[in-house]
Amino acid sequence: MPRCARRAPVVGALLACGLLLAACDSGSPGGPDGSGGASGVGDPYFPKAGNGGYDVSHYGLTLSYTPGDGVDGAPDGDRLSGTAVVTARATEDLSAFDLDLVGMRVRDVTVEGVDAGFRRDGQELVVRPSEALAEGETFEVRVRYSGSPRTITDPDRSEEGWLPTEDGVLALGEPTGSMAWFPGNHHPADKASYDVAVTVPKGLTAVSNGELRSERVTADGRTTFSWHTAEPMPSHAAMLAIGRYTVTRPAVDDGLSAYVAVDPSQEAASRAVLARLPEVVHWAQDNFGPYPFSSVGAIVERPGDAGYALETQNRPVFPGAPDIETFVHEIAHQWFGNSVTPRSWRDMWLSEGLATYAEWVWTQDEGGATAEEAFTELYEHGTDTYEDLWEFPPAKPTSAAYVSTVPVYQRGAMVIHRVRQVLNDDDAFYDLLWGWAAAHRHGNADTDDFTAYVEKRAPDLDFDEVWSDWLYGEGRPPRP
Repeated sequence: MPRCARRAPVVGALLACGLLLAACDSGSPGGPDGSGGASGVGDPYFPKAGNGGYDVSHYGLTLSYTPGDGVDGAPDGDRLSGTAVVTARATEDLSAFDLDLVGMRVRDVTVEGVDAGFRRDGQELVVRPSEALAEGETFEVRVRYSGSPRTITDPDRSEEGWLPTEDGVLALGEPTGSMAWFPGNHHPADKASYDVAVTVPKGLTAVSNGELRSERVTADGRTTFSWHTAEPMPSHAAMLAIGRYTVTRPAVDDGLSAYVAVDPSQEAASRAVLARLPEVVHWAQDNFGPYPFSSVGAIVERPGDAGYALETQNRPVFPGAPDIETFVHEIAHQWFGNSVTPRSWRDMWLSEGLATYAEWVWTQDEGGATAEEAFTELYEHGTDTYEDLWEFPPAKPTSAAYVSTVPVYQRGAMVIHRVRQVLNDDDAFYDLLWGWAAAHRHGNADTDDFTAYVEKRAPDLDFDEVWSDWLYGEGRPPRP
């Protein structure tokens, strides 16, 4: 099940990986000389993702979109021009630092309002400020760029980044696609708030994360949509959807702002599931604790616009009308994946296993199979459905191509259920889920954090077999 709740791999014309195709812009001479931040944080599966030497607190993106062929007749593909203002704090002395950006043409870069040198090196935009930055210093880097954003093909052969649709575009980021449409520190460990203002042609709607602050018609008849995300967000959960949508704002408990955008062709098929949004949010709060954000919703595109559903923050994206289980899965990710974000891509099971387990609990609460029955069926007959179920342990995907596959999802959920079995107390189990979501709210966590948390909450119980056999063990574990 590659990517979030995806039912089959994406197959299609594969584009060359954007990491190898970035054009070389030239500005003032520059480049790291040993005192710059690292070009990558050393993620075990995506080592070039993110950058060292600084921590981002805010992204301000001002974007203008012109559709390409097939949409209003513009030539040579979609065109995007943008200004990205990145506010960050230096975590070491910096004479240079990197931003992740693939493709696009960089026009100029400033740091603290002063022209900075820059050069391109694969997916890295290397920036040299006119004056070195001191450790602890907060600074602002402004990048002006334009071009036709690229679609990125991942090691698992799925496509992300800039995905043209029949009436616009869908920009998705997991795991590396966000660098196709804005420069940044693109790794889950660096979360930030966002302001995104997008100007689009008349008749199109631009949807992003968070809350819609304004919708303004410009002098030339285009429309600017301004979105604000106050809570920290990993860049892979940032998204942009541009097209013709039917927009509703359903009432949700607790004063949450709700925004749902549906392609008109999917309205009838989506209506029943989307009507349950308030119910699903309320159910999830009962099981996982208070909703972690101020906004909620969904985006439903045509089937084929993306090959998978994705837990983009505040409003997940669905390729066609979702079934209720997939809908529950993506809403559960607002707690597990978006609020509590894996510290590295090795820790993916922490979000996918918990979101898959949420499906099991929902099915049980709806009168279907219990979570215990789901676990037993998967243990006894899981390979009938998932041939690769036991190929690797959830905490040790074999490569970047496997971080979003069946063992991460299904075996990840089985690890959660084994914890529940050892606790042998449902009140203690749900208290643990609430506590985990609260302890790392709006932060990051890794597998060691989780195992330590479980053992601290139940110090008199032995979880060694859960970790050794189910979380890290090779092959099918012994019957519990």
